Amino acid sequence: MKRAAILGLGLVPLFFTLSSRAEPLSDADQLKATGLCAGCNLEQANLQGEHLIGVDLRWANLRNADLSFANLEGADLTGADLTGANLGNAVLINAILEQTVLEGASLVNANLHNAILTDSAWTNADLTGANVYGTGIAIGSD
Repeated sequence: MKRAAILGLGLVPLFFTLSSRAEPLSDADQLKATGLCAGCNLEQANLQGEHLIGVDLRWANLRNADLSFANLEGADLTGADLTGANLGNAVLINAILEQTVLEGASLVNANLHNAILTDSAWTNADLTGANVYGTGIAIGSD
């Protein structure tokens, strides 16, 4: 019994020492761990192929981020800055992209089916092969 009490007391300082050195999560790690990253700075982040279904990225900085092949189904990207981002082959079904800046972004073969795109900026965005059904925008001459 004395041995257990002595060993237990010896571990307490070690526990506190380890926990006091914990590094805060980066914004990218926070996004992956919690799905909550409103206002985060993810500029040039590599999120290629990540499963980000339903995440909160409102007003996040995603300039030049790589979101190619990412699943952003139902994600809230309201007001996010995706200038120059790579969203090639990304899944954005039912995503909210209101007031989102997508200037110069690549959305080649992206799936934007039923995405909400109100008041978004699309200057020089590449939508080649993108599925925009149900979004209210039209591509091509038909």
